[in-house]
Amino acid sequence: MGPRRTAPPGRTGVSTTGPLVGRHAVREALRAGRPLTRLLLADTLHPREADAFRAMARERRVPVAVVPRARLDALAGGLAHQGVAAWPAAAPTRTEADMEAILAACEEPPFVLVLDDIQDPQNLGAILRVADGAGAALVVIPERRGAGLTPVVDRVSAGAASWVPVVRVVNLRRAITRLKDLGLVVWAADPGAARVYTEVDWRGPVALVVGNEGKGVRPVVLRECDGAVRLPMAGRLASLNAATAAAVLAFEVRRQRGWRIR
Repeated sequence: MGPRRTAPPGRTGVSTTGPLVGRHAVREALRAGRPLTRLLLADTLHPREADAFRAMARERRVPVAVVPRARLDALAGGLAHQGVAAWPAAAPTRTEADMEAILAACEEPPFVLVLDDIQDPQNLGAILRVADGAGAALVVIPERRGAGLTPVVDRVSAGAASWVPVVRVVNLRRAITRLKDLGLVVWAADPGAARVYTEVDWRGPVALVVGNEGKGVRPVVLRECDGAVRLPMAGRLASLNAATAAAVLAFEVRRQRGWRIR
């Protein structure tokens, strides 16, 4: 998959219920062409930073307003806004029906991350950042189980949420079956698996399922997968944090496929 320069037209893959906050999140949203209705800059923001955001907003035809820093404090709800916030426009969220088109557009065998009941928005944001760094074609999340795409996720992802296609599905098992129908081999991360993750050939079309922070991948989801892999642990704990495990596994995929510098 080649470098992503702009988000696919008409869909951002991200739907939040509040403002984007923080320089990284807003900057990447502007770079990706994500629909924004307004950009808010704190009156205390450094003039050089303010001018850079104004220029990007002008290019994207996004209205800009300078407001008291206290207003951004109230809007951010405790998040560190760094003097920058933006309101995302209402946009359709990608669904299972969009997966085939996204995968068909990949320039290399697609790599997909599937998240089963990830509850912590911090973990979800971190995994989206991992997905972008490892060149994942898309991330699949359940519609009703786990964290959604919130301003916290946007903030933690450092803007990756504006670049990585996120597909929300009603039935995760059905989505996995669909991925297999599209030619992907689906592996689950499971501490009890016999096979170590480095023993798998990740160079073809593959999907990796990462499970809940405490319970891991649910048995009903695990049964839909083609196999499972584990991370060998030298300490006393059986597994890593979900986002950390996703990072280790995703970058093994990237390592086997060769490093791409952009």
